[in-house]
Parts: sequence; C-alpha cells; structure tokens
Amino acid sequence: MLNRSRRLRSSALLRGMVRETRMSPDALIYPLFLQEGSDICQPIPSLPGQFHYSPDRVAAGVEQALEAGVNKFLLFGLPCHKDACGSEAYNDQGIVQQGLRAIRQAFGQQVYLVTDVCMCEYTSHGHCGILDGQTVDNDKTLEYLARIAVSHAQAGADMVAPSDMMDGRVLAIRQALDANGLQNTPILSYAVKYASSFYGPFRDAAGSAPSFGDRKTYQMDCHNWKEALKEAATDEQEGADLLMVKPALAYLDVIREVSRHTNLPLAAYSVSGEYAMIKAAAAQGLIDEYGVMCESAVSVFRAGADILITYYAKELAQAMRKGDIG
Repeated sequence: MLNRSRRLRSSALLRGMVRETRMSPDALIYPLFLQEGSDICQPIPSLPGQFHYSPDRVAAGVEQALEAGVNKFLLFGLPCHKDACGSEAYNDQGIVQQGLRAIRQAFGQQVYLVTDVCMCEYTSHGHCGILDGQTVDNDKTLEYLARIAVSHAQAGADMVAPSDMMDGRVLAIRQALDANGLQNTPILSYAVKYASSFYGPFRDAAGSAPSFGDRKTYQMDCHNWKEALKEAATDEQEGADLLMVKPALAYLDVIREVSRHTNLPLAAYSVSGEYAMIKAAAAQGLIDEYGVMCESAVSVFRAGADILITYYAKELAQAMRKGDIG
C-alpha cells in the first residue's frame, strides 16, 4: 500500500492543493536602479538582465514588471555628485526623488514604491554614514538618515527602508516622519543585515563600494544569530513596521529564528551575489536556471519569510502564474 505522502504527490493538481508553503506575486519586490541623467537604459554587466534607468526611461522597466505581475519596487539611486555627507541623498531634486515622481506620474497607485534609505551610494568615501576620521559616527548619521527618509516620502515613496545599520535609526526616522505629517509612511527596516561577501555585484551596480576599510563595524558578523534577534527586537520596539533579513540563502536559519520571534511581517533580500551565481552557473550549462530560481525562492518562504526582494521577481511571478511554484 502506498503511504499517504506518495498518494498526495500523485498528480500536479493535488500537489498544488496540499502544498505547505504558499507564495504569491503580491509578496515579491523588484529592485530598480535609477541613474542620474537622461535617455539611459543601460544593461548592468555584473547583474545580467538588470538595467540602469534614468527617470525618463524607468517607466519601461516598471511596465515590464507590471506585465509579469509585479507591482512593488525597491528604488536605489546613482547620483552624479558625491560628497562627504551624501547631500544628494536628501536633495529634493535628487535621483531617487526624480524617479519617484516619474513613476508616480506614469502609474499612479498601480505601483507600490519602497526606497532604500542609506548613504553609501551618495558619499565620496562609500560608507553608510558620516565619518569621524575613518570611523562612522553613528549618532551624527541619524539626522541625515531621517532627512533622507522624509525627502523620499514627500517625493512619493509609499515606504522607506533604512539599510545603513546605524543604532537608533528606526526611531529617528519614525520621529522625523511623524513630525512632518507622514505618520502613515511605514518603515521596512533592514534589521538583520550581515557584512556579507554576497554584495559584490550590487556594489558594482550602485557604485557603492567603500573607498577604504569595510563595513564590519556596523553590519553584522556572519557567525551570529542571537544578535539577529536582538537587532530585530530593537527595531520593532523603535517603531519598525516590517523587518528584513539580508542576505537570504546563506541565512535561512536566521530567517527562521527571526520569524519565530516577531509578529511583524518579515522580508528577505535575495541579494546580487545570489542572483549572479545562478546566472553564471546557468551560462556555463551547469544548472537549470529556472529550476534553481524557483527552488531557491521556495526555500526562503519555507524558512519563514513573508516577502521576497529579488532580481528574479518578474520570472518568479510568471512561474507562480504557471503553477510551477506558489
């Protein structure tokens, strides 16, 4: 006699009905790179299939995602000018602010726009805050992060996502948003962000590599998971509305632990290195790109994530529509 599990796998329709892990395109967020200038739609060599868009061309990228079934976006900016305090990040005419207005004008409320709140793309030194010598001044940086978040929200961001890993930044941003009449703007905190080797292609794409040293003094040590629970709990207490674990695949155990200890929605970021490795292995004929993409995404949701930020968002949404996952 066949066991029950085997009987439940006997047909595709039945397998779909009894799946334990459920996924939806509604839970996908697609990163977009905005570059200052005009008439730019430039492939990113380190991230095959991804592009730099100027504000006047970004609608094309958004339209493709909408056609695939994805309507949520995480925006990153590449400014022309960088300085020690990352002033273009909070410039009301900065690149992300321009992109927000352009997308909103083209698509209105069809889209949900999240903005990355950090300074590494905007500072001349490439670090995520204001420097005191060669050390990031945590407390001084908070004021700047709050200014960035307010500027983004005023330009049309539906949600702000601080990724800097400064202590106290969620509270500082929450207070600044509230003081500017933006009480309904939620905060997606990069609560658990590791000092990872998986960020290389993104740093190339965003021009955000530090000019000296590394970010291990403010991002997390890959050996630690209890620290992740502390960071997540602190951000929740400070007013975060959603939490994030980054990267995803190498930290599935952390996703599971954080999901068990919070009632907030939990996002995971499948970062550039994860995406680039799949692309590179597939290009060499070593793996089935579609299958690995699907399996990897399922593993993140199975671990406990409610939301997935991924460069494969469009392809995953289509896979869900086909019933291959979801």
